[in-house]
Amino acid sequence: MIILRLLLQTVVLAISQIWANRFRAVLTTLGVIIGVAAIIAVVGAMTGAERFILSQFEKIGTRRVFLDGMLPDSMRTRTTWREVQLKEREILAMLEHCPSLEKISPMYYGGYSIQYGDKKIESVSVVGIWPEWHDIEGRSVIMGRPFTSIDEQLRQMVCLVNDQAITEMGLPSDPTGEETWVLIGGRRFLVVGVVETIQLAGMFGGGDSSTEVFIPFSTARLLNPWGHINMAWGQLRSADRAADVEGEVRFVLRNMRGLEPGDDDTFMVRVFQQFIDQFRAVAGALTAILGAIVSISLLVGGIGIMNIMLVSVSERTREIGLRKAVGARPAVILMQFLVESVVLCLMGAGIGWAIGQGLVLLVRSLPDSPLPEASVPPWAVLLSIGFSVFIGVVFGMFPAIKAARLDPIVALRHE
Repeated sequence: MIILRLLLQTVVLAISQIWANRFRAVLTTLGVIIGVAAIIAVVGAMTGAERFILSQFEKIGTRRVFLDGMLPDSMRTRTTWREVQLKEREILAMLEHCPSLEKISPMYYGGYSIQYGDKKIESVSVVGIWPEWHDIEGRSVIMGRPFTSIDEQLRQMVCLVNDQAITEMGLPSDPTGEETWVLIGGRRFLVVGVVETIQLAGMFGGGDSSTEVFIPFSTARLLNPWGHINMAWGQLRSADRAADVEGEVRFVLRNMRGLEPGDDDTFMVRVFQQFIDQFRAVAGALTAILGAIVSISLLVGGIGIMNIMLVSVSERTREIGLRKAVGARPAVILMQFLVESVVLCLMGAGIGWAIGQGLVLLVRSLPDSPLPEASVPPWAVLLSIGFSVFIGVVFGMFPAIKAARLDPIVALRHE
């Protein structure tokens, strides 16, 4: 209780001393204020950026697998770009022999003119897909029905459009409520469903939405038998199988393509979960680096704290001598100046936190803010407070020791 009361009295005395010289105290703690504000703002911005990018990954799907053909430089004299593209039999083999893959759908692109009534749009990307695409892509059908295995087997002349196509082509508000036929490359297709449009950031291939048209994969090959599979999307059975699927796909495709042990892969496998893990690692490292850079201002602020505490010791030499003369121990004097240094740093940290938090809230509230989810995590606040206390102790120790070692007789004679 005695120690606690002494500490409380020391804190009150320190605050009174700071208040007596408040303008000087603000200037002294300017480095700490700027440092803490910078840390709070940088960490808040990085947290917002990380949340935004991860939310875009979640829209794409964390269990998704990207598969495509690839022509390495070492194979250019032995094969062609067209020959390394994925084949339907290879996709079926991966679905059968890769236990980590739950579903897969090839993507067969083609550019066609789309016409409804007098409205005609040239060079629209029409994509041939399997029915599994709906589950892999995670895009629900908001009107009508999705593709079925019957559509695929019978090469039905049916199509899906997105909601943007309804506006751009002038289709009925519910094109599936009645028989709505559109011309795709001069052939009549029945609109059987409308899929939702998922808005992604530009860096993820999103941005301004446009007309999208999907037809059964077998129908797409019928329209363009000279084309090829552009890519394939797969879905993992579970997110923890991200490390297994690459090895399974490599085993199947290398055997089917007759690649020798020293040959480079003529295909690529990319798991989105790996991108997420890599991004989190990079974001964490970048946050740490930026935090370390802006923390330099805290060290500069610490030097200012030490300088002003030395001035304070010089100004209060007679007071120190008087306190020692009436029985104050050196440890009490040391604690008094040390606590004053820590309180000074904490006050600077508090002001810096308020400024940093204000900057984060300002960025969030801006129209079309690039960081709508920016926020300051609790660990950043605790780190700033802890580092400020550390600065106060380290840079206040020397002035405190100097004050504690003053000879009371010499101190009382000080002018």
